[in-house]
Formats: sequence, C-alpha cells, structure tokens
Amino acid sequence: MDNGPEFISHKLDIWCKENKITLVFIQPGKPMQNAYVERCNGNIRRELLNAYVFKTLDEVREKAEEWMVDYNYYRPHHALKFRTQVDLLQDVST
Repeated sequence: MDNGPEFISHKLDIWCKENKITLVFIQPGKPMQNAYVERCNGNIRRELLNAYVFKTLDEVREKAEEWMVDYNYYRPHHALKFRTQVDLLQDVST
C-alpha cells in the first residue's frame, strides 16, 4: 500500500484492525515496490482519465466499464505472452 497523502482514511485502518488485516506500506520514494499497482494506475490515467472529458459520474462509470472489459477480455498482454487475461484463465482451467 502506498503511504502517500491519499492514505487519509482512519476508517480503513480501523476496519483492517477489526478484520485482522495488516496494511503493508512501501518505502517513500520506492514506487517499484508496488510496481503492478503503479502500472495499472498509469494505464488507467493515460488511457481513460486523461483521454476523456467527463461531464457526469455515469459517463465515468460507463467508460471505466468499457475500459475494463477491453483490458481483461480483448487486449493481449506482453507479460502473458501476448494472451488476454481471459485466455490465460481458460488455459489454467483446462
């Protein structure tokens, strides 16, 4: 978990303690300790949030759903040997 200014929720901290979940923070200035999330955040920012001017929350929801379906079902990923995530799951289940 990033320990930057966005971590302001005491409710999350309380909920985690109540549910015996340990929050693990990355070291300040070391985003590579959280590389998968940083990559995902960057993709979402570039391909979704910076690509559109949203006028309503419903527009954000609609475009986010479209982006997620494309990312998970149709886009081949280098780390998956140019397969989609769905293809990988189908390969594992057979």
